[in-house]
Amino acid sequence: MISQLPLDEQLDALRDALSRNEVLTEVLSRSASLDLPGWYLTAGCLFQTVWNTVTDRAPGEGIKDYDLFYFDATDLSWEAEDAVIQSAKQVFADVPAEVEIRNEARVHLWYEEKFGTPCPAYMSTEDAIDSFAATTCCLGVRLEQPGDRWRVYAPHGLSDVFNLVVRPNPVLAPRHVYEAKASRWRRHWPELTVLPWPTAATPT
Repeated sequence: MISQLPLDEQLDALRDALSRNEVLTEVLSRSASLDLPGWYLTAGCLFQTVWNTVTDRAPGEGIKDYDLFYFDATDLSWEAEDAVIQSAKQVFADVPAEVEIRNEARVHLWYEEKFGTPCPAYMSTEDAIDSFAATTCCLGVRLEQPGDRWRVYAPHGLSDVFNLVVRPNPVLAPRHVYEAKASRWRRHWPELTVLPWPTAATPT
């Protein structure tokens, strides 16, 4: 079982699984060319590729989009973020998937209006990844020089990802966000074990 392997071997297994998704590896490579500060490819495109690999599905099956996060606190205007988005559209124009780009330094400016919960300003992209609704989602990968070395950020480890366990992370996202996401995922991957939201948890 992969989750029982030493961490370095789990990382090798993660890279092997993600490398089977040709769209993901192409997005990863092109993302590196953008040279965005503190960037990571993150969220569903990663853990869902692993789920597909573990359950013998096509590597890209059920993946809605590819989330590319970066962190630039030097300009918090929408215009600056949109300039990055528009420039990146040219880079990803012929990639057969939607690449969604977000400056995580700006999230606190719009999060409450969208989700009904205040969001403190993030200090880094890693800080943003830490706040995902499920710990299983807290995963980021980027390429670094020299040699396109893979940098993996996985604050909760990889065991749940490989074991198809969805575990709540009640630090920011409200319960209904977690439950809606988990329900959607389980419709596509019925093999998932979805753990309940802790009744005493209150997002802070």
